[in-house]
Amino acid sequence: MRNDESCKVACRVLLNSEAAKNFKEKIEDEYRVNMILDNLPVAVVRQRRDESQTPSYEHGFHVGLKGSQLTSNNDDRHYINNHLSFKVMYHKDLESEDARIVGFEVIPSSIKHEYDEWDEKNPKVATCNTNSKITPTSHSHQEVAENAHVVFSYDVTFQPSEIKWASRWDTYLLMNDDQIHWFSIINSFMIVLFLSGMAMIMLRTLYRDIANYNQLDAQEDAQEESGWKLVHGDAFRPPANSSLLCVYVGTGVQFFGMTLVTMIFALLGFLSPSNRGSHDSYGPFMGLHGSICWIFLSSSLQDVQGHRMEKNALKTAFIFLVFFSIFFVLNALIWGEKSSGAVPFGTMFALVFLWFGISVPLVFVGSFLGFKKPAIEDPVKTNKIPGRYLSRLGICSQLSPYSLVLCSEDYHWWWRAYLTAGSSALYLFLYSAFYFFSKLEITKFVSGILYFGYMLIVSYAFFVLTGTIGFYACFWFVRKIYSSVKID
Repeated sequence: MRNDESCKVACRVLLNSEAAKNFKEKIEDEYRVNMILDNLPVAVVRQRRDESQTPSYEHGFHVGLKGSQLTSNNDDRHYINNHLSFKVMYHKDLESEDARIVGFEVIPSSIKHEYDEWDEKNPKVATCNTNSKITPTSHSHQEVAENAHVVFSYDVTFQPSEIKWASRWDTYLLMNDDQIHWFSIINSFMIVLFLSGMAMIMLRTLYRDIANYNQLDAQEDAQEESGWKLVHGDAFRPPANSSLLCVYVGTGVQFFGMTLVTMIFALLGFLSPSNRGSHDSYGPFMGLHGSICWIFLSSSLQDVQGHRMEKNALKTAFIFLVFFSIFFVLNALIWGEKSSGAVPFGTMFALVFLWFGISVPLVFVGSFLGFKKPAIEDPVKTNKIPGRYLSRLGICSQLSPYSLVLCSEDYHWWWRAYLTAGSSALYLFLYSAFYFFSKLEITKFVSGILYFGYMLIVSYAFFVLTGTIGFYACFWFVRKIYSSVKID
């Protein structure tokens, strides 16, 4: 702290063919390097295009630059930023000798260091002068090439500042990130447009079906019922393992509420960016304390006949055991590697206490209130004996989602609605595996286990969340169509 460094050599790296190709791809794609000092992300000062005196800042620095960006000619070579000039700003405490870091900036540059003979224990390069800073314009640039030796170096300058500790994040509000992902925006817009068109076709088909059914009921020679209207007596029959379905739905609503409340608090500015990880920790905290609300919806769906309230509440409370068990195993692996990223034992004990001391009691309270609530009344009566239907697919099954199951005279839509929507989590996990083998360069076994372990937790939570959203959408849809037709 407050000790300047001039041209400090860090290391020398030999670029093989694969590393050189990887660096070129990262430079082409404009990858940035992000660093953190005392919880402050590194910033790069850029001059504004309007020639204003107010500087603008960018997150991180580029891995490197293309030759055309350094010179005016058509140079297609790639150069790596191997020298970093750091400027650390600090605010002196008036009452003591201590100081607090209030700014962290960097100027990257590409310099081809020169040396006669490399010494690993005492590296010395001719391009470095310990008495002065490096000027990038006075040296040639370090090209990214196969079998090239790249020497990484840095400067550090500590500068006193009038910025106070409470205002040190104000600079990052001025950061200008002008990179707009136009392809992603257009792709999302086209998907929304396509789905909106499909929804309009499905709605028109549905309205026509309902109108035809209501007209047939008004005629004396009404034809025999078929399709989704035929199974009206079994459409709301509780499915197999209905208790487990209610548990998953209640947990999904808890995840949805936890995510929504966390995002609202973040947008309102209650979660400070200076506290890294606050979003990740606040979400589970809201999930634990919101158990009473979400289990209420789980119990409202529960078919109380043949199921006990205590059993449903316990299943909902201990579904988090799956997440916690995986997390505990992964954290034990991090402990074994003696990493500072491991969650301390005290924090793990606090999580267990919050789970058993707060979440589980709230689950029982919410379950009790949910079972006291009057059961949801179905728009049609359910037959006492399940009917037998001839499974058939009509032309209408190609046009509307409800006909995929109900129009084929199959009333088992409950679990299909949940699993179909939740199956997107499988795509998420498979894509993470593809990304691991195609993009990442993780070689350690423990690191690979951590990656897939955390992605398993994320994918499972995504399955519960999307499955719940799909189920409630289908539940509302089925209730809507059966409440719109005349059924004796």
